[in-house]
Amino acid sequence: MERERLTAFTDGVLAIIITIMVLELRPPHGARFEDLVGLTPVFLSYVLSFVYVGIYWNNHHHFFQLVRQVDGAILWANLHLLFWLSMVPFTTAWMGENHFAPAPTALYGVSLLMAAVAWTVMQSVIFRKQGDHSVLREALGRDLKAKISPLIYLAGIGLAFVWAPGAAIAYLAVALMWLVPDRRVERHIVAHHAQP
Repeated sequence: MERERLTAFTDGVLAIIITIMVLELRPPHGARFEDLVGLTPVFLSYVLSFVYVGIYWNNHHHFFQLVRQVDGAILWANLHLLFWLSMVPFTTAWMGENHFAPAPTALYGVSLLMAAVAWTVMQSVIFRKQGDHSVLREALGRDLKAKISPLIYLAGIGLAFVWAPGAAIAYLAVALMWLVPDRRVERHIVAHHAQP
């Protein structure tokens, strides 16, 4: 089966996730700029989540440039990823509306952690489908960022109950690590498309 339906569906779901998140930004009851100050935690949590969804969309786009065919296992692994990403609007709203309180901030970290786990599962399923000479596996190499990220999420989840700003810093650190698309994958995309 060709990859186009999977990528088109994923694009649509991620667009809906972003739309749901922005709809959670409700205007203040006042008409002065000072009235916006109370919305700062909501806005900051939205920005962080928007960046995360953008990172997943960007990396998904790059990954699937190196995946020609998909099967049922890849479809279900992709749905597993989309399930956890679809939880991000809820955890974002809860964390922002409660000004980064411990439980909502921890749950936000859990939603990020589970999306990272789902990404790793999807990646493994793609490796298995591509076989011993997986182009994607070759492009990623040891993939240190993917191994470190869940550990930082776990640290952030724990920090949420001790020092919530530290949890937010941990989540931001992972986002900053992933903000730039992986150059190794981009190089393989160029090389792969250059082959006759």
